[in-house]
Amino acid sequence: MMKPATLLTLTSLLVALVAAPAQAHRVWIKPNTTAVSGSDEWITFDAAIANGIFNPDHHAYPLQRLTAWGPDAQPVDMQNTQKLQYRSVFDVQLTEAGTYKVFAASRTLVARWTDEDGERHFWPGRGRTGTLEEFRKEVPQDADDLNVTDSASRVEVFVTAGAPTNTVLKPTGNGLEWAPGLHPNDLYTGEDIALGFLFDGEPAAGASVTLVRDGEKYRDQDDAITATADDKGQVNVQFDEPGMYWLEVEYEDEKAKAPASQRRGGYSAVIEVLPL
Repeated sequence: MMKPATLLTLTSLLVALVAAPAQAHRVWIKPNTTAVSGSDEWITFDAAIANGIFNPDHHAYPLQRLTAWGPDAQPVDMQNTQKLQYRSVFDVQLTEAGTYKVFAASRTLVARWTDEDGERHFWPGRGRTGTLEEFRKEVPQDADDLNVTDSASRVEVFVTAGAPTNTVLKPTGNGLEWAPGLHPNDLYTGEDIALGFLFDGEPAAGASVTLVRDGEKYRDQDDAITATADDKGQVNVQFDEPGMYWLEVEYEDEKAKAPASQRRGGYSAVIEVLPL
């Protein structure tokens, strides 16, 4: 289980999701259910980086990069962990009522430039977190075409025992996050639903939101729901069919602090929509 102090450790795969404008791979943490009613229940999770929605076919998500929080926002154990070829699996025991969260988060500076010989460079490289101190030491400040991005990534899922609670939904103010308000374990078909997102604690206005229902493999099209967040960082959607949905949010702006010229955020989650 990852300690809170290490939550912002870089994963090269997550950084790639944020740094690249187009990325075929989807990251997801999928529970067998998002809500249970008993006082001592278990939920099993799959975690993968895949080409398709909920079809593990590329890379198992590294378990050491995941953290589970209980309803009090304190770490709880991930049990029966196993990394398979294309997916990682684990259980979380829900011993207390309320909402739990399983997640990974990273943030890094990413730089690209051209040297005097015309060769392109990328920093910080795979498996490294680009800190400001290291940037000043390792990146030529006067390089041609120097482009620096403040890049944040988050993948998470929420599950609830009994009545939903909101402690684990409290934003950290770091990167792209689910906004307080509508609970992610309280979604039903046929209702007008407002989903909200924040970047560094402020509304993620203009964020691109995509939702894809499970079973994509067996459809001619992914039937994705797409929307752009308003000035409050919200999108309004209505779900016609119940099921598990993969949620992806992408955001960027020009409000970065030097040396970065832009901020970029990537967020993905799995939500379950129930029949009304």
